[in-house]
Amino acid sequence: MNTQSAATPIRSLDIPNGVPRAAYLHVPFCSHHCGYCNFTVIAGRDDLVDRYLTAIERELSWLDKPRPVTTLFLGGGTPTHLSPAALDRLLSIARRWFPLEADYEFSVEANPIDIDAERVAVLAAHAVTRVSLGAQSFDANKLCMLERDHSPEQIVEAIDRLRPVVKSLSLDLIFAAPGETLDRWSRDLDAALALAPDHLSTYGLTYERGTMFWGRRARGELVSAVEDAEAAMYELALDRLAAAGFEHYEVSNLARPGHRCRHNEVYWAGDSYYAAGPGAARYVDGVREVNHRSTTTYLARVLAGQSPVAESEHLSPEDVAREALVLGLRRIAGVERAAFARRFGYALDDLAGTALARFVAEGLLFDDGRRVALTRRGLLVSDAIWPYLLRR
Repeated sequence: MNTQSAATPIRSLDIPNGVPRAAYLHVPFCSHHCGYCNFTVIAGRDDLVDRYLTAIERELSWLDKPRPVTTLFLGGGTPTHLSPAALDRLLSIARRWFPLEADYEFSVEANPIDIDAERVAVLAAHAVTRVSLGAQSFDANKLCMLERDHSPEQIVEAIDRLRPVVKSLSLDLIFAAPGETLDRWSRDLDAALALAPDHLSTYGLTYERGTMFWGRRARGELVSAVEDAEAAMYELALDRLAAAGFEHYEVSNLARPGHRCRHNEVYWAGDSYYAAGPGAARYVDGVREVNHRSTTTYLARVLAGQSPVAESEHLSPEDVAREALVLGLRRIAGVERAAFARRFGYALDDLAGTALARFVAEGLLFDDGRRVALTRRGLLVSDAIWPYLLRR
């Protein structure tokens, strides 16, 4: 096993990134900023929506020509916070610059409170196939604690309106909220399953530096769930959803057969993708670029004809391979050794042999010589594993 700090490629390889077949547009607007959210959002500034639409159209015009894609994803923020007219304009812009190829997936993130008949009609008119609904919980008290602006009843109403017009409906759920018990989380899962979604994303509540929840926890106003309790909630979700026919295909994502999020699978496969909007990150021709996170700065730059890019990095072949290893291990199927070496030019043991052997010995990774994957124990602590695999 090669344990050298700088991995040696099997051969000299200029890794082909390929022409992107996926695109993401970031919509930063929200009715309010939830205390746990660390995404690029701006609340209470609907006066900026028209300027944003002009800016996003201008940024996309710098592509020079429309770029056909098989997956198109509008995230946020809350895309459905836009008025029906503004949402219609945004979807028109998106589809003009990213024509959808056959058998496409077109996803839009949504907030339950926004899903009225007018917005649903706009989604249907633009042939949106998938909606990811930020339900987070079906418990009114938990929703209040999370600073969500919808009720459990509005989740049900939103699903009833969306079901006839989209092929795939996904729900986001948060667990391990302050004071949450395993029984309350179990009731959330029961309520979600009763609505027969096609996809579920389950996330333990995190406290990101710079968020309001981070400050509230530092002041003792919020208390994190203990690790054992959070792990029990996560495992309960895996078992309950598996019993209901869901396939666990990524650390936090489960789907009924045929309903995986194909757009996110592009990221986890290490493939390239376009992106536009405040804070958006793209990966094209081996270069990763991230737009400025400030919506007002993004608007000022683009409308002045200036680049909105705040960070740009040309990844070396080894960096590409290391990131692909981490992203690949997020998938439950793991990383197949021979396929990885063919594509990225590095044997897994040459790239990260010492770390892989350590985590196999600790029971966090499975390795049968053909494939490496997270074990059930590894799933519980996967975020702690990744830095060791990225380290040269």
